Amino acid sequence: MFTGIVESIGKIEKIKGDRSNLHITVSCDFTSELKVDQSVLHNGICLTVVSIEGNAYTVTAIKETIDVTTVGSWTEGMKLNLERAMLFNGRLDGHIVQGHVDHIGECVSIEDVSGSTYYGFKFSENSIHTTIEKGSITVDGTSLTVVDSGVNTFKVAIIPYTKEHTIFQYYKLGTTVNLEFDVIGKYVSKLMQIGRL
Repeated sequence: MFTGIVESIGKIEKIKGDRSNLHITVSCDFTSELKVDQSVLHNGICLTVVSIEGNAYTVTAIKETIDVTTVGSWTEGMKLNLERAMLFNGRLDGHIVQGHVDHIGECVSIEDVSGSTYYGFKFSENSIHTTIEKGSITVDGTSLTVVDSGVNTFKVAIIPYTKEHTIFQYYKLGTTVNLEFDVIGKYVSKLMQIGRL
């Protein structure tokens, strides 16, 4: 379980195919504190550390993960938002993030407004998920508050600190992102879908 508060920006050092899997080697400033078998959030995707060497560690993405996330489009040299699993003896500064991607979204607008930046995203019209004004959303592992909720669209406002310390600084129009919707909202949507609410 995670909070959506990005801890570090990592760099993909190597990607190696292995049948339908991808082994992804990442370097970051907390590698020395990791252990094999720990979970780390990579752009919103929970992946397990399978080996550590020097300042880099390797995780494996299976076909299911590759099919429903942006992992298949990752390239060597690419930057990633990283977060280690939440400690239960600390503050929950973001919101409850599971690391289970619901949809791939697309950045459709970027607007600088008086010191902050508004990013607009769209996602599948077939989605049962939704956003609400002032609700929580996770974009590439970053916990954010929705400021403009539409039908299969939403906007978030990013303060300069968040932009500087996450990969939002690299987003352009058309950038694809991993979206995880608020877990409580997902339960409500499912209950409504099956007629229990």
